[in-house]
Amino acid sequence: MGRDGYIVPVDPQAVAKKKPAGSRNWILMDASGQDTVLDVDKYAIMHRVHIHARDLRILDPLLSYPSTILGREKAIVLNLEHIKAIITAEEVLLRDPLDDKVIPVVEELRRRLPPINAIREGQADAKELGGQHDIDAGEEDESPFEFRALEVALEAICSFLAARTTELETAAYPALDDLTSKISSRNLDRIRKLKSTMTRLTARVQKVRDELEQLLDDDDDMADLYLSRKLAGASSPVSGSGPANWFPASPTIGSKISRASRASVATVRGDENDVEELEMLLEAYFMQIDGTLNKLTTLREYIDDTEDYINIQLDNHRNQLIQLELFLSSGTVCLTIYSLVAGIFGMNIPYTWNDNHGYMFKWVVIIAGTICAVVFVLIISYARYKGLVGS
Repeated sequence: MGRDGYIVPVDPQAVAKKKPAGSRNWILMDASGQDTVLDVDKYAIMHRVHIHARDLRILDPLLSYPSTILGREKAIVLNLEHIKAIITAEEVLLRDPLDDKVIPVVEELRRRLPPINAIREGQADAKELGGQHDIDAGEEDESPFEFRALEVALEAICSFLAARTTELETAAYPALDDLTSKISSRNLDRIRKLKSTMTRLTARVQKVRDELEQLLDDDDDMADLYLSRKLAGASSPVSGSGPANWFPASPTIGSKISRASRASVATVRGDENDVEELEMLLEAYFMQIDGTLNKLTTLREYIDDTEDYINIQLDNHRNQLIQLELFLSSGTVCLTIYSLVAGIFGMNIPYTWNDNHGYMFKWVVIIAGTICAVVFVLIISYARYKGLVGS
């Protein structure tokens, strides 16, 4: 309604465009591999997974944050390049699922998130009790949900960075060889662009490696990533009644808590800081990302060696130019002396010996030329003696 009491018509398209500022597309995937596309604001995400706004801000694509893996009370905040996800004990929230770089991650999560017992569920009725015992054993040996989701993200980012490194190597080594064989402005510009790309890629790989190394160096940080252990401890009779369940109802939550409870018997009874399983997972991808970083380091060393070789070639050419300049300067000095003698005797000055002995001028020319040649040879010999020119 306007100021005068009249009703102002509203454009539906304008209302549709005024979406919440924090609204972004998310995909929700549960432990059974079922996914749901969500278009919610940041407050709904914060309420769902119980994280602070500063943690969610790390996942904002409009802000530039380095690669980060944060363990919170009920979630893992994951920011690895284009992979921006929130992992809980029962579900994964992945940002921008329609992005070309994120689609393979979504497909891999669909393939690997369903537990082993879900795959064998159709065969369970045909098995005897002994076969069912094998299934239960497989369930007990199964990794927690958050670790399977974390493994998919780490594998995707390590493979992505390794592929970018391979592409860079494929383009850089031939370009460096071309520059070695022929120094030109075009080849130098190619190497400059490739070196800039390598520097940026090295920084990205280094950050992921440092993040994994930081986790491996701190057992407490790794223990914070055991979300199923925390959930099982909160829901077990030993710990009493835990906090209210904020997660949506899921047919897999009961079985997941049951498996996590069995897996957490050792945790309730003994050492709660056992992080061997996560440590082995992180070490595997740390070795992979470290190998990628080694490839980039080798490429940088090759570029540095090529630059040193190019500088040596340029120094050699510069020395050759200096030698040529020395030869030309020496020849110019000798010719100047010869021109001086010729100019003096070419003046209109009377000479007594010239009247009686006209043939004497040719001896002046011959002697002057001989002296200039001798001076030139002496200059070059002295330069070679002092090592100013090559032999």
